[in-house]
Amino acid sequence: MMRRHGFCIFINTFFEGAVPSVREGDHDRVAVFATQREAELEIVDFLTMRLQQFIDGEREFEDAITVEEYVVPVDVLPDGTVIDENGNVIR
Repeated sequence: MMRRHGFCIFINTFFEGAVPSVREGDHDRVAVFATQREAELEIVDFLTMRLQQFIDGEREFEDAITVEEYVVPVDVLPDGTVIDENGNVIR
């Protein structure tokens, strides 16, 4: 079975623990980035947006500068199933 390697962005939540924070498509699939840098640049885009919201007076400073997202290496199976480094299926 051929696996494709990639990277997902996660955030820790109070009730669910670690969950994917970026989704795509009509089916709300977990976004998988080809490289770690691509995933990191997506986090930078989020941060840039939050900083602009602070500048515009729409967000508090602490909230704007806090980065909670992080990158996790994953494997993607031919059927599209995404599996993290601990063997957890990501939905």
